[in-house]
Amino acid sequence: MRNFILGVVITLLVLALGGLAFALLGFMPTNADATPPTLERRIAMPALDASMERHAPRVNSPLPPTDDNLIDGIRIYAMNCALCHGGLDNKPSALEHSFYPPPPQLVLDPLDDPEWHIFYAIRTGVRYTGMPAWGKVLGEQDMWKVTAFLSRVQKLPPGVQDYWKKSFGTAPPAEGAKHGGDMD
Repeated sequence: MRNFILGVVITLLVLALGGLAFALLGFMPTNADATPPTLERRIAMPALDASMERHAPRVNSPLPPTDDNLIDGIRIYAMNCALCHGGLDNKPSALEHSFYPPPPQLVLDPLDDPEWHIFYAIRTGVRYTGMPAWGKVLGEQDMWKVTAFLSRVQKLPPGVQDYWKKSFGTAPPAEGAKHGGDMD
């Protein structure tokens, strides 16, 4: 029995060291325009969600979702987020396929995460994705305004929809509308 346990331990150690050597010797591709291995695709998003579930505080927005706050959120999104996450013209970002993982197209494929989850991703960023931590750039109220906009993008009040149409020449996406791109 002792030899069996020793064999298992040595096997696990060899596998771990082999994986480390594989990565450190440059055999693991790092280019953002390559298709990632299936195992990586299956693990990455659930790992991100699990990390946020563990680390993100369950906080409520201190700002009411008024028309003014939502319109401010639209403006902040247009200035800071649209280049990667898709503009308010209902078209995907030109950079959509230039990142790995591709940034979610937040207008075309709205998030269904709770506000605390969205706020945490905005404030802290997402490591290894190109998503910066906006907490050092935007004020907390501005991050909550973007959060309010993103969590309501398909169910904006009429006044906010009118602002969107006048400012960007398109209507907000209808509830249930989806981009067609594969986000997983």
